[in-house]
Parts: sequence; C-alpha cells; structure tokens
Amino acid sequence: MAANDTIADMLTRIRNANLARHQTVNIPSTRMTRSIAKVLKEEGFITDYSEATEDDRPQLVIALKYKGKTRQPIIRNLTRVSKPGLRVYSNRKELPRVLGGIGIAIISTSSGIMTDRDARRQGIGGEVLCYVW
Repeated sequence: MAANDTIADMLTRIRNANLARHQTVNIPSTRMTRSIAKVLKEEGFITDYSEATEDDRPQLVIALKYKGKTRQPIIRNLTRVSKPGLRVYSNRKELPRVLGGIGIAIISTSSGIMTDRDARRQGIGGEVLCYVW
C-alpha cells in the first residue's frame, strides 16, 4: 500500500468497520496511529486497542464500541482535517470546538497527541489532525 497518509487510512478503516458493524479493525501500527488510538480510548470512542504482528508488520487491533440493541456505532463521524497536501495548524486561541464540545478534535502538539480540550488546558496549539464525534 503506497498511501503515505497513515491517519486518513486509519480513519477510513475505522469508518468502514463501523459501517459493517465489525467488532475489531486492524490498522498498521505507527507511533501516530497508536497515539490516536490512545486518545480515542481515553475519550470513550473505542473499547480498547492492542498490538499484534501480522506478516512481520506491527498491527493495531482496535475494538470498536456500539450502543444499544441496534448496535449504533459510538463514532458517528471521523473527519480528517490536516492533510499532507494542506496542513491545518491552530494556535491555542483558535483551537476548534467540535459540535460545541460534544465531539473532539485530535491535535498533534509539541507535547504529543491530545484532544482539543487537553491542548486548551495546557495552553498549546498544534496541527489539527481530525475531528471525531
């Protein structure tokens, strides 16, 4: 696979697995995808994630979360904001609020990957990777 946008790839895989109501989804494991998975877990969008190796390539196995008898996906939307061709940065004063605080923006900061809320609390800005709600 020649896609160099691992984040967009990760979001697409989660989106597709959600639509198909899969229990888990495999994503190539990188520092970036692990950090994003960690944030998604902390914010309660996924049940858990673990690492596995498949064909000598590290994989992240993400356990998706659904609610109710109808198994509605907890993650209703994943939107890539900053793309390799067009980076989107935001200083601490302009950090986006997603759906008035219902959703989260995942920000890549100098102190690691965190939600817009944490970045605001720490008074730092960074690259706006994606929105989740």
